[in-house]
Amino acid sequence: MNLTGNWSYPTTIKFGAGRIAELPEACAQARIERPLLVTDKGLAGLPITAHALDILEDAGLGRAVFSDVDPNPNEKNVEAGIEAFKAGGHDGVIAFGGGSGLDLGKMVAFMAGQTHRIWDFEDIGDWWTRADADAIAPIVAVPTTAGTGSEVGRASVITNSQTHVKKIIFHPKVLPTVVICDPELTIGMPPFITAGTGLDAFAHCVEAFSSPHYHPMSQGIALEGMRLVIENLPRAYAEGGDLEARAHMMSAAMMGATAFQKGLGAIHAMSHPVGALFNTHHGTTNAICMPAVLDLNAPAIRDRFDRAAGYLGITGGFDGFRAFVQSFNDSFAIPHSLKEIGADAGRINDLVAMALEDPSCGGNPVPLNQQNLRALFETVF
Repeated sequence: MNLTGNWSYPTTIKFGAGRIAELPEACAQARIERPLLVTDKGLAGLPITAHALDILEDAGLGRAVFSDVDPNPNEKNVEAGIEAFKAGGHDGVIAFGGGSGLDLGKMVAFMAGQTHRIWDFEDIGDWWTRADADAIAPIVAVPTTAGTGSEVGRASVITNSQTHVKKIIFHPKVLPTVVICDPELTIGMPPFITAGTGLDAFAHCVEAFSSPHYHPMSQGIALEGMRLVIENLPRAYAEGGDLEARAHMMSAAMMGATAFQKGLGAIHAMSHPVGALFNTHHGTTNAICMPAVLDLNAPAIRDRFDRAAGYLGITGGFDGFRAFVQSFNDSFAIPHSLKEIGADAGRINDLVAMALEDPSCGGNPVPLNQQNLRALFETVF
């Protein structure tokens, strides 16, 4: 076994109900005096966003907001955000929202001072060293969902609007300086978003736990993250106002994103191109793909899930876990096929080719190739 790794763990996190009130202090800690709050179109008009802007305005930090963000953000959204950032004379970003708002906000802060194109910083080798690190604006992240964990990530997923390929853009300094995790902000999430985002966090933990790379800290975090989702997502789904369940889900989301420094796998290699081509919800797409991927990976991961299942309260080892995953999906009314969420089986050739190019391929415990990926896509369609 290769006992080496490049490890970086999260940042300053202010966790707890009502802590959105500490937004001005978070800006001060990040040395932001003229923040631009970046969020998505759906959140822009909601009371939680207005409340955050009120807090900023009352502290003398203005109430500038940019919300022209698509559900799967692309480079055009980044360019429009940079224009707003420069026009307003801003010196930092508050990335506010779910995965799209967080990812876009991080990229606006990252790209506003760069001269290269965004695609020059794709997560390949040492491409991130091309960036002018001193020109990256500071970021405060405020998640309003419990899924992607982008608030503790050093990358964003941005769709190329020309090729419809999702790219992972990476730089260590994209990690937010301060994160405010206030579970009260997630109370208004409808059940289907609660389920989809929560199952995204679950997929992060499952894939990190399955990855063949050596990272025992991630392994432990992934296992506990799975437990938190299993015990708390049904509660948050059934009773949206259950603040304790919402808080545990916010923790699980951050844990999933922290753990997947160890690697992702076929679930994400498949869901990234499906989302890019058909604009499907990322977490829901992950959930649909998970049972088939577990079947493919079974020979490589059976032993570790045999051990983990007992801790997770599941009988029957790996087979029990595999059966649980399908029943867990069913309990949240997750569709059984990609066709049911609008994906077109006629594009399987494109999906296989795009999945093979996805960086997540490298973390799958069973090496991925055209044959097994095609079989996976045929199964999930």
